[in-house]
Amino acid sequence: MSRLTGKTVAVLATDGVEQIELLEPVKALREAGAKVEVVSPKSGEIQGFEHLTPSQKIPVDRALDGADASAYDALLLPGGVANPDQLRGSEAAVAFVRAFFDAGKPVAAICHAPWLLVEAGVAEGRTLTGYETIRTDLRNAGANVVNEAVVVDDGLVTSRCPDDIPAFNEKMIEEFAEGRHRGQAQAAAETPQPTAH
Repeated sequence: MSRLTGKTVAVLATDGVEQIELLEPVKALREAGAKVEVVSPKSGEIQGFEHLTPSQKIPVDRALDGADASAYDALLLPGGVANPDQLRGSEAAVAFVRAFFDAGKPVAAICHAPWLLVEAGVAEGRTLTGYETIRTDLRNAGANVVNEAVVVDDGLVTSRCPDDIPAFNEKMIEEFAEGRHRGQAQAAAETPQPTAH
């Protein structure tokens, strides 16, 4: 299966990432033909966790300060508690996430990662899901929150927890293969662009 051949996907993560929510989707993306880069505010490697227990070290492919959102076709946001909590405190990480939405590019977020959608100001009016303890935060940000294994809303894929990974991966690949989405891309197209002379 090579539905994502020619596409490059960014995975934004830092220490405290739920490693199965990074490693399993990345494996699925690579098997579908995508080039995948782990982007982090840290260079070198990040500490993966299995729930609350430190586990594998995960290599970082590109430091966030050297990453340009326009170079990627899609964005994966894995969960864990500490990972998105640290990232939402980083202006650069939040701006990186927002850039994908501004460009109408597909985004997949699992578990606690939708916290970043709240911080980036892109949750309002969206139908999405997330880990049960963040659903109030999502509702307070204006999202329509549902309790389902996977939810797709105009190129945005969300899931609740590691048990949802098979459904999450399937929809993520589908949306990433489709590319930019009409609703988002249309909004982007309606934004005045500088004219070339």
